[in-house]
Amino acid sequence: MFINELNENYHSHHGALQEANHVFIKNGLNLINDYEINILELGFGTGLNVLVTINEYLKTDKNHVIHYFTLEKYPINESEIENLAYFELFDNTELKNIYQKIHHSEWEKPVEIIPGFHLHKIQCDFFDLKDIDLPKINLVYYDCFGARVQPDLWEKPLFEMVSDKMNINGLLTTYSSKGSVRRILQELNFKVEKKQGPPGKREMINAIKG
Repeated sequence: MFINELNENYHSHHGALQEANHVFIKNGLNLINDYEINILELGFGTGLNVLVTINEYLKTDKNHVIHYFTLEKYPINESEIENLAYFELFDNTELKNIYQKIHHSEWEKPVEIIPGFHLHKIQCDFFDLKDIDLPKINLVYYDCFGARVQPDLWEKPLFEMVSDKMNINGLLTTYSSKGSVRRILQELNFKVEKKQGPPGKREMINAIKG
């Protein structure tokens, strides 16, 4: 799928699913043990990261609550939602209805997608984050388009805004492993760890806020 405003494509279905599971579930959600998990995602895109998070949540005993806040400047349209049909990549037949509910839930309003999982979609520029009232975040999915397309999203000002929204010991996880990103996070008092990347990428980053 092509994003005219950015002259960029979203990833292929299967590649995107593998990456989302590796970066944001295996090296993100599954490392958080808090009862109440406040997730901040930059950005919503195709909704795949929400779907893989709910898929993982459905596998658990659901003894925790997730509040999922996701920012997006360029929401996809109805025909794109239908064409993507990401639920077809999962074995769980529940996900077809959940996928529809994710995309048809109102923007700017918290919606309980399934019991215990609350989604709040916010249409805005990422740099509006500083003005958005959020609970303290303990997990960040940093899934912005790459630095080739939007270099300003991988520079200190935005990371500083994200850090300000996070709890101490909160986790930021991203597919990027750029040296400049690691250095910025270290300057912001994150403990940065390079981890094995998803298929096709050698490394990725986990960063714990100090």
